[in-house]
Amino acid sequence: MPVRPPTIEELREIAGSFGLRLTDADLASFSGLMGPLLESYRVVEEMAEPAPLAPKYARTAGWRPAPEENPLNAWYWRCEIQGAAGGPLAGKTVAVKDNVCVAGVPMMNGSATLEGYVPDVDATVITRTLDAGATIAGKAVCEDLCCSGGSFTAFTGPVRNPRDPSRQAGGSSCGSAALVGAGAVDLAIGGDQGGSIRIPSCWSGIVGHKPTYGLVPYSGVFPLEVTVDHVGPMGRTVADIALFLEALAGPDGLDPRQPAAIPAERYSQALTGDLAGVRVGLVEEGFGWEGLSEPEVDEAVRDAARRLEKAGAVVSSLSVPLHRDGLHIFFAVVIGGATELVMKGDGLASNWKGWYPTSLLDSFARGLRARADELSETIKLIALLGEHVHRTEGGRHYAKGQNLVRSLRQAYDDALGLVDVLVMPTVPMRPTPIPPSDASREEYCARAFETVFNTAPFNATGHPALTVPCQPAGSLPIGMMIVGRHFADGEVLRVAAAFEDQVGGFA
Repeated sequence: MPVRPPTIEELREIAGSFGLRLTDADLASFSGLMGPLLESYRVVEEMAEPAPLAPKYARTAGWRPAPEENPLNAWYWRCEIQGAAGGPLAGKTVAVKDNVCVAGVPMMNGSATLEGYVPDVDATVITRTLDAGATIAGKAVCEDLCCSGGSFTAFTGPVRNPRDPSRQAGGSSCGSAALVGAGAVDLAIGGDQGGSIRIPSCWSGIVGHKPTYGLVPYSGVFPLEVTVDHVGPMGRTVADIALFLEALAGPDGLDPRQPAAIPAERYSQALTGDLAGVRVGLVEEGFGWEGLSEPEVDEAVRDAARRLEKAGAVVSSLSVPLHRDGLHIFFAVVIGGATELVMKGDGLASNWKGWYPTSLLDSFARGLRARADELSETIKLIALLGEHVHRTEGGRHYAKGQNLVRSLRQAYDDALGLVDVLVMPTVPMRPTPIPPSDASREEYCARAFETVFNTAPFNATGHPALTVPCQPAGSLPIGMMIVGRHFADGEVLRVAAAFEDQVGGFA
């Protein structure tokens, strides 16, 4: 549809929102000047878009699973899309977080604002998954617009933990983790905006890897804040994760987050089980969060790190004081960035040369205007605070947050100059009960955000970070997070696999 010219009253309101004091004559003059510029919009609207993410593999729309097919409420939609006849993932079934576009299959991103949307493109990670021979088994429920580390804010209801259905599965890739943890699929694609691969993987007792920022293209995935968004693999073993990452990694020419050249790496070949000479650093600031950390979790992770010594690693403790401020730096970036991108920009990043899924943006814009009241309490909180800060302080806090990200990255890089990987608990506590439907807003938001203290800083800095199960026998899931240097994902996987070898795995 062509852009409608504004009325004088509309221009007056827009001018006032910008602090402009314009007379009626001024407004009439500007209205007249807009004619030729509106013509550019008309011409662009009539032009055909390139289709770099057109689907390659045949599929049907699939089906909405009945409750008896969906005991954990982890599936949003079921389908069966067969990939290539052969490949490294042949025979593997994959669940896809529902913020990832799969052409012809409904997508909701956990939110009423996208209900009814059907993508017309396959995200790059979908094409690569199918090219590797896997079968897409459906879309997994995620938290409302991915803005929660719990598993209860999705419009379709809470996702239940595969180890204890009364407890949370973790978020925001809650369905992806629960389905892998329950054995319903072999692998899953998750998205990580503040821990959203690692938190649910930790609480569902599986392995989840947030790749180095830019290693895996984000093209065709709904964003939260483009400087912290990641997409990556989830599975029951490190070997599965390594194989999946090989299929997903590398530039696609569409995502400006990615360096022009990312060396191809056979991550599966790094899993030697030998850690001779590898230096492992326990980050003391990642333990002992007051009011959050469970002693059993801290003890299990320290115990797990010591097991690495049997594979030849040298384990020591070190201090990264700025880690304790990492979440504050992250929130300064994400609260302002997500408000501008999601709430005011309709999920549309600007001032970058990315590829834009226009049908997704159109659908979300309409839904947001019609159903904003149905957003989760976490989204409302972020939006209200983000807009308040912007109106009263401008963009200074976002800008300072991004500047401080450099300091935070340097602090971790300095530590990684002394050791090869950093280790700490993924989540300070074991899975918590699903909040009741009548929980107060205060409890609701506390349960959604208390999981991200150790994970979110590495979304801001972009370091690769993986969680591997390390709970003692009979315990609810506990995860050990392993963090490496940028693009040293293979080293992170190597350490995680060696730990699995020592304990025999928890799959």
